[in-house]
Amino acid sequence: MSSAFDSLKKAAQAVVGAPHLFNAARGAGASASAAADVMAASAAALQVAAAATDGTPGLQNAIRHFIWQAYIAGRHGTAVAEAVAAAQEEGRTSPADTRIDLHNNAVGRAYGAANSAAIGQGSVTDALRALVPVAKEKWATDELVWLRPH
Repeated sequence: MSSAFDSLKKAAQAVVGAPHLFNAARGAGASASAAADVMAASAAALQVAAAATDGTPGLQNAIRHFIWQAYIAGRHGTAVAEAVAAAQEEGRTSPADTRIDLHNNAVGRAYGAANSAAIGQGSVTDALRALVPVAKEKWATDELVWLRPH
């Protein structure tokens, strides 16, 4: 289960990385308002995934990456989603964690691209919450993965 410190650390990383994500979205062709929406979705995905999980190892992270990328791809296109995901992973020190995140991001992007009409409805938070059951189903069928600690 994530501690309060872990949650605070993730939130701080999201805030520090926000300009980098904004610039990645803009570089991929997103308007300023779309890039701001990407940043809002990045922060909201942390909260939505935390609220939707029970401490199962890897589940919160897998859901967060899936709903985040599905949302961005569904609302702003796969090029923006892919650019933002790549920016998020830059400078990571664990190649194994990065591989897992990139996999779950790709699953989310594919879902978002295929379901953009549904994802385009409602607020950021409502859209992310609507993606949680899909993410949990993909987790249950091993489409979403996690890094098992050794």
